[in-house]
Amino acid sequence: MKKSNQFILGLLFTAMTFNACHDIGVDVQSQLTPEVYPTTPAQFNSLMGPVYTRLRSDFAIGFWQVLSHTTDESVQPAYGGNWFDGGRFMELHYHTWNKDNALINGAWNYLSDLVGLSNQILFTLESAPEGQQKKQSIAEMKTMRALAYFYMMDLFGNVALDVTFGSKELKTNSTRQQIFTFIESELKAAIPDLSAVSGGALYGKPNKHVANALLAKIYLNAQVYTGTARWNEAIAACDEVINAGGGSLFAIENRATYFNMFAPNNGPSFKEFIFAIPYDAAVSGNMFHARYDLNRNLGIRYRYSGSTPGTNVNPIMNLTSGNGLVNSRPSGPRMTLPEYLANFNDSLDIRNQQWLSGKQYWQDGSPILVRTTKKGFDQFYTGADGGAAVTYHLEFSPTFSLRQNVNTMDCGNDEIAWNMGTRNIKFLPDFTNVTNRNQNNDIPIFRLSDIILMKAEAILRGGTATGGQTALSLVNSLRSRRTTAPAWTSVTLDSIYAERAREMSWESWRRNDMIRFGKYEGTWGLKTSKDVFKRLLPIPQSAFLANPKLVQNPGY
Repeated sequence: MKKSNQFILGLLFTAMTFNACHDIGVDVQSQLTPEVYPTTPAQFNSLMGPVYTRLRSDFAIGFWQVLSHTTDESVQPAYGGNWFDGGRFMELHYHTWNKDNALINGAWNYLSDLVGLSNQILFTLESAPEGQQKKQSIAEMKTMRALAYFYMMDLFGNVALDVTFGSKELKTNSTRQQIFTFIESELKAAIPDLSAVSGGALYGKPNKHVANALLAKIYLNAQVYTGTARWNEAIAACDEVINAGGGSLFAIENRATYFNMFAPNNGPSFKEFIFAIPYDAAVSGNMFHARYDLNRNLGIRYRYSGSTPGTNVNPIMNLTSGNGLVNSRPSGPRMTLPEYLANFNDSLDIRNQQWLSGKQYWQDGSPILVRTTKKGFDQFYTGADGGAAVTYHLEFSPTFSLRQNVNTMDCGNDEIAWNMGTRNIKFLPDFTNVTNRNQNNDIPIFRLSDIILMKAEAILRGGTATGGQTALSLVNSLRSRRTTAPAWTSVTLDSIYAERAREMSWESWRRNDMIRFGKYEGTWGLKTSKDVFKRLLPIPQSAFLANPKLVQNPGY
């Protein structure tokens, strides 16, 4: 959202490229030798910058789609051929993907790049002058590499473990247990050298608390990854975060300011953030949830990408123009599913307000009207007056139907189709950006609410309660900041599962949760596949071209 504190290494790479591409017979001696680079905090940040740049590059787009569209949280159908894109989104929903799916291939490349960049930077850091800055920087890069391997372990299972930059040796898959052990050992070794400071210059970079949050996540899922439960270790890692700074470093946001955490002007001031990806629409794009989530007739209502109502307070969409009116149109292809939305069953819960459903209104309560034709409203209208004008009150239907083509998961290309489904605006469309569709909203990876729910779940699954906290007291401590409904008197795994849906929506954890709770083989939307082997994604064909020693996951 704000200018991030990482700087992309430019001068050194430019010098290297020049020397490599322009051999003019003169020995060029760079002044950026290991003795002098990196030595200053700015130089260390510059060296590590590419990892953070790559992290934010695809996290909110293709990577998010793989993590969410494979679950009951979201679906992205086609509209008259728009957004079909070779069936990549449809395959995620139906669980019919294979090793050639473009989004899965993109996720593999994204994570592999993060590992490769981390290895390259660690190689350079090893030659830096000794000191605390070097130790902390190495610990940060090892934590970032561990995060990348966590996602690879979670998505693909058995992957090659390669931590040596410049090695030409091709490696076969390590077992999921070996990857788990590597991540665990790397994080434990990094924690002593990581900073205990949160926010400020370290915002968007890993510190001790980020490493402990990631440890908690792998321990909570240890039974899935290794076959052995690690509930007490998960609780201990959660406690490290909860008790950080004497228990005052992080805090749950109040009900009244809950959505401020996800707004375009969010950032390090929010004490619920443990680790977030900073986005700045001017310099570091690729965060545009509103492009996908916001209905195309709501651009002006939510000031999408510079939209403005001008002096006309309540224009009719597609009809009124002038007076500074700009009706920028987001694409709006994706929606949630009724099965997921059913978790939002408390009318007093602030989190309900992230959903756009039913009839839509302007800020003053007047209806949002849209002008089209009878044929434009319903492409299957057969009357002779299909070109006659129609003005209707914008309304979203609760789900989607395949009115145009069942085989391509196509809803059609008319107003009925584009108004299907309940939409999400948790990451509020960026009303501050008037130049492009990129958003300034930072995206959290770890929040304190996640830690609290993880600890409660670990206790409920058999771990030992600590700090006088029970599963029930932990969940109620969170819910008291989200709803005015009475506190719960009991808690079950199913109720924690539902609470995680309410709290972590659109934050890329649904697939992880569904597998851990044994829900991934269920049915939702149009998906009926119950194949257990789909808990792991296939290693893409492109990966085998690069490394023939890899072994494909079972079932593919």
